[in-house]
Amino acid sequence: MTLPEQPVLRELKFAAHHCGVSVIGFGVDVAVLHLMLWVGLEPAWARAVSLLCAMHVTFAVNGLGVFRQLERRLLVGQWARYMVCNGFGNVCNYWIFVTMVSSHWPVIANPTFAVAVGSVSAWVLNFSATRFVVFPHCHRQEARPSPRNDPSPTSP
Repeated sequence: MTLPEQPVLRELKFAAHHCGVSVIGFGVDVAVLHLMLWVGLEPAWARAVSLLCAMHVTFAVNGLGVFRQLERRLLVGQWARYMVCNGFGNVCNYWIFVTMVSSHWPVIANPTFAVAVGSVSAWVLNFSATRFVVFPHCHRQEARPSPRNDPSPTSP
C-alpha cells in the first residue's frame, strides 16, 4: 500500500521543478539579452525582448512538463493568464535590472548579474501565480494508490 503524497511534499516537488524551469528561462533570457546587445539595442530594450522570449519558453515548459496542464482548447486562456500573472513579477524583475544597469557601478551594473538578481527576486511571485492561478487544478489532484496496491478487499 502506498500512502497518498503529502501536500507539503507535493508542493516542494512543484517548486523544485519550477526552479529548474526558471534556470532554463534564465539561460534563454541571458542568451537573448546578449544577442540583442550584440545587434545594438540599448540594455533596457534588449532586456524587454529577452524577458518576453524567456516568458514564452517557461510557459511552454511549465505547462507541459511541470504542471502537465496545457490543453489545446484552453491554451489561449492559459497563455493569457500566465503572461498577466507573471507580468507583475517580471515588472519587478525588469525594474531591478534597469536600476542596477543604470547605476554604472562595477559588478552591480553588469547585465548578467542584474538579470540574475532580478530573476531571483521575481521567482516567488511567478511561482505562486503559475501554481495557483494559471494551473490551479494541480493542487487539487491527490495521489491515488495503484490498482495492484489498492487496500480494498477483493472477492475470491
